[in-house]
Amino acid sequence: MFERVLKRFRDNIRLRQYVMTIHAEEEMDDDRLSIFDVESATLTGQIIERQRDRKTREWKYVVSGGAIDGARVGVVGKLSSSGSLVILTTYRE
Repeated sequence: MFERVLKRFRDNIRLRQYVMTIHAEEEMDDDRLSIFDVESATLTGQIIERQRDRKTREWKYVVSGGAIDGARVGVVGKLSSSGSLVILTTYRE
């Protein structure tokens, strides 16, 4: 259903055209995830949900995929107005 958005997420990961919020970095550290885990989850996963941000009203997408070690990881991201990927948060599932 969200194949076009997922393709853009993956293209941005491959081209290193993404940024992580401070919150995403903190959550990544709390769950002992590396940036490689987040990249792997985005590259191997599927969008399982679309949500509307309460403040900005922008769409954000929940990707569920596999970390380097095979653990399940959630990545929440959105596409910025410039087209780059903004990773809002990450978590172990």
